[in-house]
Amino acid sequence: MRSISKHQHISTTRWHIVLLSAVIVWIAMTTSAHSAEQGNASNPLVFGVVPQQSSAKLIRDWSPVMRQVSELSGLKIRFATAPNIPEFEKRLAAGDYHIAYMNPYHFTVFNQSPGYQAIAHAKGKRIKGILVVGKDAKVTSLKDLDGKNVAFPAPAAFAATLLTQAALKNEGVTFKPHYVGSHDSAYLAVADGLFDAGGGIVRTLGATPDNTKKNLNVLFTTEGFTPHAIATHPSLPDETQQRLQAAFVALAETPEGLEALKALNMKGFQSAIDADWDDVRALNISVINPG
Repeated sequence: MRSISKHQHISTTRWHIVLLSAVIVWIAMTTSAHSAEQGNASNPLVFGVVPQQSSAKLIRDWSPVMRQVSELSGLKIRFATAPNIPEFEKRLAAGDYHIAYMNPYHFTVFNQSPGYQAIAHAKGKRIKGILVVGKDAKVTSLKDLDGKNVAFPAPAAFAATLLTQAALKNEGVTFKPHYVGSHDSAYLAVADGLFDAGGGIVRTLGATPDNTKKNLNVLFTTEGFTPHAIATHPSLPDETQQRLQAAFVALAETPEGLEALKALNMKGFQSAIDADWDDVRALNISVINPG
């Protein structure tokens, strides 16, 4: 058996040290590259916004907010939405968005799977569902909608559909639901006389063009709940989530941020935790299977 000299042993040890050092450097470089692969110019974070309104309107109203959040956080963010609310739900379930603005019920579902985590919601607000009717409609109470055609954005739209439908059912009102894809579509359809009433929320009605809004009256408003969540996908590092949360909260502290928030009819965002939506969980709504 060949013996190993002292010189050979030292050379072998040195080779192992060099090899180990190279592996450590490679791991460090790989880890660093992975941390930087999201949120930079070539690979921005995807921010999905629930399509309560048309894509053009969402892009116009949310882009200034995203620019400010990007500047405050140092992270690049790209706007995204979906053609309709059910498709948005599918994309949330698939984890397609790094960050998402979703309705309260959506959050309780997709907080379970794939595990979106709340970082913020609108400051000092409670979300309320509304039922609107045509300006000249002879409808003065929920009971007047018995047997009528009512437009809703989507089956799982929280305040605009779930809360308003619950209010109608609690009054013993039988109605024919029609799902038209967005809040704007519901308002426009009612204003044009295509449906007897439509579901929405206070914020989106406030942002509706005047030529539609002037032809509508609010018939009924539900009680309030914790509003839409801004939530992050669990794959994002804690440090990235913290930077995003701080940026959303800081929006209301700068003139540019306040100006950007005006288009959303919001005064600002406050930090949030998952338990903030326990009031919604208590309703035991089961429309979407979290998987």
